[in-house]
Amino acid sequence: MVKRFTTAIATLAALATLTALTAEAAPRQARPAAPTEAVAPREAGEPIMAIVSIKSQQVTLYDADGWILRAPVSTGTTGRETPAGVFAVLERNKEHRSNMYDDASMPNMQRITWNGIALHGGPLPGYAASHGCVRMPFGFAEKLFDKTRIGMRVIISPENAEPVEFSHPALFGPKQEAIAAAPARAEELTREAAEAAKAADETKKAAAKAPREIAALTAALRKLEGLKARADAGLASADKALAAAKTDEAKARAEDLKQKAAAKAADLAAQLDTAKADAKPKLEAAAAAKDAAKAAATRKADTAKAALDAKLALEPVSIFISRATQKLYVRRNTHKPAPDGGGEVFDTSIEVPVTIRDPGKPTGTHVFTAMAPNDGGLRWSAVTIDHADNARAALDRVTIPQAVLDRIAPTALPRSSIVISDEPLSVETNYRTEFVAVLSHQPQGGFITRPRTPPIDMQVASGSDGDFFGLMFPRNPEPQPRLYAPQRGGQYYRGPQGWR
Repeated sequence: MVKRFTTAIATLAALATLTALTAEAAPRQARPAAPTEAVAPREAGEPIMAIVSIKSQQVTLYDADGWILRAPVSTGTTGRETPAGVFAVLERNKEHRSNMYDDASMPNMQRITWNGIALHGGPLPGYAASHGCVRMPFGFAEKLFDKTRIGMRVIISPENAEPVEFSHPALFGPKQEAIAAAPARAEELTREAAEAAKAADETKKAAAKAPREIAALTAALRKLEGLKARADAGLASADKALAAAKTDEAKARAEDLKQKAAAKAADLAAQLDTAKADAKPKLEAAAAAKDAAKAAATRKADTAKAALDAKLALEPVSIFISRATQKLYVRRNTHKPAPDGGGEVFDTSIEVPVTIRDPGKPTGTHVFTAMAPNDGGLRWSAVTIDHADNARAALDRVTIPQAVLDRIAPTALPRSSIVISDEPLSVETNYRTEFVAVLSHQPQGGFITRPRTPPIDMQVASGSDGDFFGLMFPRNPEPQPRLYAPQRGGQYYRGPQGWR
């Protein structure tokens, strides 16, 4: 009996030990392996996008055919979280130092917001530990720096995300003949714009002389008119004196004065008529010069805009569609250095209302990217980082204005993209960015605790290149509503009349 009891106890103890070992092993088996650096076993093309997974603490680079590089990262620690959202590389600096955190070294820095979020080399403790940036292994950051360029898409996802092949009728269908003709057209229109600018400058100089000539002629005519008026008054006075004369002597004197006054008045009248005749063609020429200067200035502006549009047609185009603002925004890189230092200027000239079916229903956040040419069109991918609605359903709900499609679709190139999001554009979006859109329901302490980029004074920013910035940022006769930022997320919102 005792023996059987002892055996039962031993059996139960063995079962308990086995159960404990199994329970301990299960979490270890479920825990994913720590990310490691990896290179795709094929020849890599130019990176099109980088996707950072906050959950996995990993960054993956993709070219037109799939992933090419992977590495572990360290994103923002608690309270300084890296914002999840859609970004692009704005500035690159091989040897950058932090101006916020004790002059810390940030080698191979690739900025994605102007208030300080960036990808750069740094120590990786194996968990999220940064102040909001995305730290990468030092060697990997150096390798990546040599492969990227301003405008490369950077997606920061709270979960794991990857591009999947995608097709949809709403995605751009470029025209190959338009793409083939685009470089020659841009060259021709640029030449026309240069000629128009030169002609405008010459006519402006010619017209600048007109005010001085007109002023001199006008002064001379007014002087003659004044002299003639006084001569006419003298003649009238002589007439009165002659009529009032009583004696022959007085009448003779009055008649002599009248003849002299009449001669003077006639002489001044002749001078005035001659001066007016001489002035007429000069005044007409001055007016014509002024009109020619106006016409030349108009042509200069028109040809400059046409040349700019033609140059932009050689660049990938990015569209952001916001359910929050019910607007569509277009960005293309001009590759023109920003006048106030840092980065390049992005064209912001298209911003229009957009129709979204069921506007009260969330769309999620989806990034559609043209990866490569495909049978005369483009091969697209989709990345979803917020699954409120699936990518296809979200795109089904959007109607892109035909005028926008006519302007940008025929010459759409690989690396072009369409982003659909519930979010508005962040206040960190400006003329030196493509798009900055942050997921407002995700932690973003490392973003909102940083000083906001100062408002841009476009009159100062335009510097001496006013014509170019006049095209980039045409003045709106109606002032735009002031935009503010909520305490959470640095997102656009308006005052009492509109979005918050």
